[in-house]
Amino acid sequence: MIELEGVPELVDPVMVAAFEGWNDAGDAASTAVAHLDREWKGEVFAALDAEDYYDFQVNRPTVFMEDGVRKITWPTTRLSVVRVGGDKPRDLVLVRGIEPSMRWRSFCNELLGFAHELGVELVVVLGALLGDTPHTRPVPISGTTSDADLARRMDLEETKYEGPTGIVGILQEACTHAGVPAVSLWAAVPHYVSQPPNPKATLALLNRLEDLIGVRVPLGELPEDARAWQVGVDQLAAEDTEVAEYVQSLEEARDTAELPEASGEAIAREFERYLRRRDGSGTGGPGPGGAGGHATADGSDGPSGAPFLRDNPSGRARPPKPPKAGGDDEESSED
Repeated sequence: MIELEGVPELVDPVMVAAFEGWNDAGDAASTAVAHLDREWKGEVFAALDAEDYYDFQVNRPTVFMEDGVRKITWPTTRLSVVRVGGDKPRDLVLVRGIEPSMRWRSFCNELLGFAHELGVELVVVLGALLGDTPHTRPVPISGTTSDADLARRMDLEETKYEGPTGIVGILQEACTHAGVPAVSLWAAVPHYVSQPPNPKATLALLNRLEDLIGVRVPLGELPEDARAWQVGVDQLAAEDTEVAEYVQSLEEARDTAELPEASGEAIAREFERYLRRRDGSGTGGPGPGGAGGHATADGSDGPSGAPFLRDNPSGRARPPKPPKAGGDDEESSED
């Protein structure tokens, strides 16, 4: 039995989780949860035992000095709670860590134990994958669930994915089998510029989370960071004719695919978000990647490390030359 001391009774709590590693292209998902924790001044109340879930030769501990004393930080997963004020208060339980190396079922069961003790009503797991999407267009966000009724009520896709999965997919299925409503939100990160950070993808995840759970998320400097990121990538792409042509082909494919949609639902969501921010409703009161590649649109393991070239004297990252025979695969979420 998990016993929680010092954690107040929560109001309509939602658990929001993200894990560094294969599920976190561009560090977009883990940065989103870190942003929530920072903006709402989250208070850590629990950390899972690193010995149980991590291979320290894969995710190594770090040594640092504090007041002249050497200390060690172990790779783990931490839980914090934030109190969100406003007209309709709603508290969040934030889960942020590294995708575990082993004992995934026990890992999920431990998180579900916390969810049960805290009265969590919904689990939202954030992820990011590499996809054939242009950096110049809005970041595609797919929301999926294994619960057909939840998919209808929250306007989500019922997942049909089959293939390799990460801890995001495993945790969502564990929630489903335990009777806990669970949703995954996935951001598609351009594969040709996948090195973190990607503030544009982080911002898109937070906007979709805001729509999903009905709270106003304080964005801070994130919108400006997202604009600066896009300008920087624009400049780098313009320096290479092949990359510029490749981006243009992605833009044309994306625009053609979205033309029949009319984007009515997207426009409605954006207008609702504008009204929330204008009225100031749901304002919040006070209250880091693993080894290996990343999830891709087809579920396979993407390139690891820095998948594009180091640039010029400015030290900025430069997109690689696109593959000569690249296809326009349909984007789908990893789980």
